[in-house]
This record gives sequence, C-alpha cells and structure tokens, in this order.
Amino acid sequence: MGFIPKDARWYLADVVLEHTIGGDSRNVVHVNTHLIEADSPDRAYEKAVTLGRAAEFDYTNTDSEQVRVAFRGLRELNVVHEELKDGAESSYREYTAVPESRLQEWARAKQDLGVFAPIRDKLDVPNYFPQSISEELERAGLGREDTDGNAQGGEA
Repeated sequence: MGFIPKDARWYLADVVLEHTIGGDSRNVVHVNTHLIEADSPDRAYEKAVTLGRAAEFDYTNTDSEQVRVAFRGLRELNVVHEELKDGAESSYREYTAVPESRLQEWARAKQDLGVFAPIRDKLDVPNYFPQSISEELERAGLGREDTDGNAQGGEA
C-alpha cells in the first residue's frame, strides 16, 4: 500500500461510467473525479464504488433511444496528502523518461485548458441527452435548439 498520512481524510476517486445508446455502436465514457471523505483507504474505496453504482441507470434520450449508464469501475483512487486549502496538492502522477515532444503536448496553452476551451461541436457524439431533461427545459421555455449540442457538454 502507498503512503497514507495518519491524519488523511480526503481521497480522489476516478469513477468510470459508460453510456451505451441503443441504435449506435459507439459508447460515451465519462471519467468523473470525486472528492471522498473517509477514515481509511478501504472506506474511501467502498464509498467510491457506491458512488459509481449509484450512477447506473437507464433512460430514454431525445431521439427515443434507450441509454444505459453502467459503472465500469475505478480508474484511480488516491489520498490527498495535504490539508484542503488554496494551493494544496490534491494528487500527482510520476512518469519516467518522458520525451521533450510529450512534455510539450502536456503543457497546454491557456485557451486549450478545459475551463477555457469552447464547447465542442457534438455532432459526432452519440445522443445521450435524457428526454426527461429536455422536457423540463421545454417547460421552462427553452427549445431543443437551445440545448442540443451544448447539453451533452464535457470533455473526452
């Protein structure tokens, strides 16, 4: 087991969720990072798996196709080594023998970072937008043209 500080109480869990859409051979996979409070790595694992399983469900999308969200597992579970405060390190990854070309790819320009990047054109992504949410938006006065392509959001 990795080093776990004796006073550790926060963990980061990458939860993998696969969306399969009836009528489309492609899937859409989300890796959602959750902050978990737990008194041990085992308890953090249990809580992360519970979060993943709770995210599983079936629904109908706006094209009347069935969508199934399946929890596929955890991609990673790490302890937060420092007290949570501004500037605290939440996690790290270590790599060896990284070529310069890869380092240049990793160091992205501000406009290419997720929080600054424009919403991508979602025309080539299977439709996993829930019909029930679309109906709620319509009741609130928004039409499908106001949300299609943007409501699916996210980053690959």
